[in-house]
Amino acid sequence: MGEVLSQNEIDNLLKALSSGELDAEDYKEEDEKVIKNYDFSRPSKFSKEHLRTLEIIFEHFGRLLYTNLPAYLRKSVQVEVINSEAVAFSEFSNALLNPVLLGIVNFAPLKGSILMEMASNLGYCMIDRLLGGAGTALEKKREFSEIEITILERMFNICINLLREPWKNVIDITPRLEKIETNSQFAQVISPTEMISIVTLNIKIGNVEGLMNICLPYVVLEPVMDKLNTKYWYSNMQAKDDKTYEDAIEVLIQKAQIPIKAVLGTSEISVSDFNSLNVGDIIRLDSKIDSELKIYVGNLEKFKALPGTTSDKNAVQITEVLKEE
Repeated sequence: MGEVLSQNEIDNLLKALSSGELDAEDYKEEDEKVIKNYDFSRPSKFSKEHLRTLEIIFEHFGRLLYTNLPAYLRKSVQVEVINSEAVAFSEFSNALLNPVLLGIVNFAPLKGSILMEMASNLGYCMIDRLLGGAGTALEKKREFSEIEITILERMFNICINLLREPWKNVIDITPRLEKIETNSQFAQVISPTEMISIVTLNIKIGNVEGLMNICLPYVVLEPVMDKLNTKYWYSNMQAKDDKTYEDAIEVLIQKAQIPIKAVLGTSEISVSDFNSLNVGDIIRLDSKIDSELKIYVGNLEKFKALPGTTSDKNAVQITEVLKEE
């Protein structure tokens, strides 16, 4: 409850205001409510939590690009997620300039397609690099030829296949490149008023820098919107049992091929005797016929064994396992 003034205090206050000793503006409330316009015809369907989760997913995607693209381009690649925002599709399509590199990606098992737009200077850089050049972009933009589009389809497929791992915590997807459009007017895959999320990545290949925009329509992500929150995303990551990875690694190790050899014995001869060796000559070894042989796995001695035969083939019978490394 505010302080109650007496009549004398009220009279003195009015006298001070009328004489100009006090300014009424100084007593106005400083905390004013900020009113934000809301367009009911285009409601935002992506919350800040959804956008943050998408940023986390594509930060993972960016790390995969950073490690995989240099193997194809033989150039250093740097990737950084700049921001994510929710806009109407018309705002995205109107901002595109021709010629454009726009990959239409089928996002199965989700219904519909997403768009992957790459800056044209990055496209020219990739083409130049894959054809043996230094990886420089063109100073003046021009239309892409059919051969260049075919080359870029390969790079788009590499990028699209890398989307599977980041999305695995939300849904197992099998993305597939449908086609690449160089004219934005032919890429109207959804209604202009439909809400989309745009995740922007900054990609630097050598000295060439450009943006990649991933357009994610709400109608495509609607079935998994409940899973696009950081709490679900991290809990799903932690729910994975570490034992699963250990079992997978053990299975791969068990399938590995390793060389194994049995050393029957050793001997020392002079270089002149070695040069005069012929078929049928006998080299005397330093081991006896009933002595144990050394069995090597790779370059490591792991077993002792006795020589013999089995099924008309030479063999050894292990007599001791060496535990020392």
